[in-house]
Amino acid sequence: MKEVKLRIKNKLGLHARPAALFVKTAAKFKSDVFIHRDSQVVNGKSIMGVMMLAAEMGAELVISANGDDAEDALKMISELFERKFDEE
Repeated sequence: MKEVKLRIKNKLGLHARPAALFVKTAAKFKSDVFIHRDSQVVNGKSIMGVMMLAAEMGAELVISANGDDAEDALKMISELFERKFDEE
């Protein structure tokens, strides 16, 4: 299992649109993708799970992936965070 720590940089946090973009990106990969926030762990391919985190700007998340394409999945997800989910 591989993981990366990422901080939400967009002003509105992980609301509906970026959450949907996260799920759409994670779904492109065969690997299992999970988001960890404090004691919560949700499936990164579940829009309801991602929305449940209510992650605001500045929140630190740990994204983990397990599978053959885990490294590629984490790279693409990291790029989403860097681009602020294309919101700014």
